[in-house]
This record gives sequence, structure tokens and C-alpha cells, in this order.
Amino acid sequence: MALPIPTGLFSLVPWVFLIIIILAILASAIKIVKEYERAVIFRLGRLLGAKGPGLFIVIPFVDTFRRVDLRVLTFDVPKQRIVTKDNVTVDVDAVVYYRVFDPIKAVVEVENFVIATNLLAQTTLRDVLGQVELDDLLTRREELNKRLQEIIDAATDPWGIKVTAVAIKDVTIPESMQ
Repeated sequence: MALPIPTGLFSLVPWVFLIIIILAILASAIKIVKEYERAVIFRLGRLLGAKGPGLFIVIPFVDTFRRVDLRVLTFDVPKQRIVTKDNVTVDVDAVVYYRVFDPIKAVVEVENFVIATNLLAQTTLRDVLGQVELDDLLTRREELNKRLQEIIDAATDPWGIKVTAVAIKDVTIPESMQ
């Protein structure tokens, strides 16, 4: 004896369910990138390129992408305890201004360009300021800012990062020296 074929309302349920699944997959394929962003797209792990700004389509479950902000970004370099050339210990903090000029390099060449740039700025700050005397640190701040910017920018260039400025914010001298 053959099973009865469902008719009426029950025959539509599988079709409605299928249409809902198809619409959900199509909706997940449409992506929007803002004017100041780019999307670096990978298909099965292989780099396809950067898209944006605007609307683009990815293949669900096949394509992945990372958004990269192209605006000028900043981060504070935490206070660093530095021993100057004349053996004075000072606490120095700074701020770094940078932007991504090549989103593909920023994603492919370094695991996390934000953390890498931050750590590079910390070590460069300690290295450069450790080579100057306290008097120079206090009086030639603009020159030191420029030097820090040039060194960090040269190191981040292969990552697609442009360091636009570095500013030493605060130099704290030990109380015994004040």
C-alpha cells in the first residue's frame, strides 16, 4: 500500500522552509563596506583582493573577509621607564598617529597590525630616548618626535602602515632631580 501524498497546507511547509533557508544564505552573502573601510577577501584561504567602499557579494562558507579601517588611528604608548644616556631614569609616554595605506599588506604581512605597531612604538621609544641625555629629552622634543616617527614609519611600511606623527606627551623626572 502506497503512502498518501500530502496535499493542502502540509505540502507547502517544505517549500516555505527551503525558501527561508535560501533567503538567509543570500542575505548573508551581501556585505557593505563603509567609505573609510576596505574588505580584504579570501576564498578558501587564497587572497582575492580588497573591495570597497560599497556593496559586494561573498560566497557563504567559501569566502572570508577582514574589514580594515583607513582613517587615521591613534594609540597611547603606555608609560615607559627609560634610562637616559646620562643614567637618569625617567617615565615617558607618547601617542602615535597612523593609518593603513595598503589594506592587503596590513592583513597579510602581519598578524595584527595594531598590536605590532604598538609594540614597535614602545621598543623604539625606549631605544631612541635611551640614547639621549635628559636635557635633550626636555629641550629637543620636536626633533625626537620626528626621529621616532621616521624610524617607526620605516619599520611599518612593509605592513602597509603609514605613521603620520609621534608625540612625546609627558616626561616625568624623578623627585630627587626636581
